[in-house]
Amino acid sequence: MKLLMLGGTEFVGRAVTEEALARGWAVTVFHRGHHEPPPGVCVLHGDRATADGLAALATGEWDAVLDTWSGAPSAVRDAARLLAGRAGQYIYVSSRSVYGYPTPAGLGEDAPLVDGSPDAGEVGYAESKRGGELAAAASFGDRALLVRAGLILGPGENIGRLPWWLGRTARGGPVLAPGPRDLGVQYIDVRDLARWTLDAAERGLGGPYNLVSPPGHTTMGELLDACVRVTGSGAELRWTDPEVILAAGIEPWMDLPVWLPPGEAHDTMHGGDVTKALAAGLRCRPAADTVADTWTWLQGLGGVAPQRPDRPRVGLDPETEAKVLGG
Repeated sequence: MKLLMLGGTEFVGRAVTEEALARGWAVTVFHRGHHEPPPGVCVLHGDRATADGLAALATGEWDAVLDTWSGAPSAVRDAARLLAGRAGQYIYVSSRSVYGYPTPAGLGEDAPLVDGSPDAGEVGYAESKRGGELAAAASFGDRALLVRAGLILGPGENIGRLPWWLGRTARGGPVLAPGPRDLGVQYIDVRDLARWTLDAAERGLGGPYNLVSPPGHTTMGELLDACVRVTGSGAELRWTDPEVILAAGIEPWMDLPVWLPPGEAHDTMHGGDVTKALAAGLRCRPAADTVADTWTWLQGLGGVAPQRPDRPRVGLDPETEAKVLGG
């Protein structure tokens, strides 16, 4: 297989690139040159945000193109139009954020969607991803595979969610653990996303697929217990009711990454149906493996994870945590 990776140097794109190389695929990475791509790829440089930014893609043919773009949908439109006659398939890594809010638990790929336009400039995240889907489908039709990923965790994460929890538990002491302990969490390990996506490419799959772990795959308790275990810190998890946390002005998801209290937001993020992806071969590794491998990766970086400049830092400040815990 010949793969054109638009991006390919960070988190999702890098995981897909490394998985493709491990399969013996010929990978071309098109990027701005801000980060080093994995060794073994053919490198093309360009900036999709500029008028002539796709010039390096004027020639060449590929079996599949994979695009993780999260900005203006018009950039996906332009790339897809340029490559439509020279690529067998266009894989767009989208998001479950394209579903209208709130999305009741258990809805699949036919759930109502937000509005989007393939011609849009800079818009909100959900509208950007939906516009990107429409752009890919406009040029590739049923040869467009729309990977609607949920929360993505694992080695290489540059958003800071699991790295923050690992860093917090590594410091030890009492830790504000958002309850209930058995609250379900849905996410996808970036390596499982990469594996499923390339399997789907080999099979020529098209259309939308929710890509996240099945309901019941893990819980907040299992996730945080694993953080304490792998860091060896002996941190004490103080499980706290959602009402107490919210009354303190603590913001779910941002101050306490991954966590959303029971209700509409939790059902929307952590209650997705993945029957279609499971039938197409999705397999998710245990949460303990994701946590352990992310900790090993972090240790190799000196404990400090990279941070995407276009995303806000997450995590609870120590003073607020101590106040809630009565410290």
